[in-house]
Amino acid sequence: MLVNGSRATPVSSECHLQTPAERIRRARTLASMSQRALAEAVGVKRSAVAQWERRDGCYPSMPHLVAIAVATNVHLEWLGTGRGPVTMAAESWEAAVRATEFAHDDLEASCLDMLRRMPFHVRKQVAGVIELIARSF
Repeated sequence: MLVNGSRATPVSSECHLQTPAERIRRARTLASMSQRALAEAVGVKRSAVAQWERRDGCYPSMPHLVAIAVATNVHLEWLGTGRGPVTMAAESWEAAVRATEFAHDDLEASCLDMLRRMPFHVRKQVAGVIELIARSF
């Protein structure tokens, strides 16, 4: 391929995106998420995601960056720095801590697993309901 008379290097799908905004947008599009869906998963307003994706926008806090990586299933290192692979092969995934290490029984482990799959704002609501129920015991 020639660009302005010189050979251009093909860009791979795992290319190093120069700005955090580009990487956040790429992570979101790889996950087929809208800005609104990512905002709900992270627990922020859609306008925050729009700001993060603007070249001159603000940078997310570390907890938000972690939540973006989790919600979009990309490597945190890639999202934050542009280094390393974008995503990890599903077969190589191993949880750092298993729910069964904290759960007292199978029901509690199942509840914990389901809770971790929920968007942050939903988890907050579920925790509030559990707190209200627990007060009666």
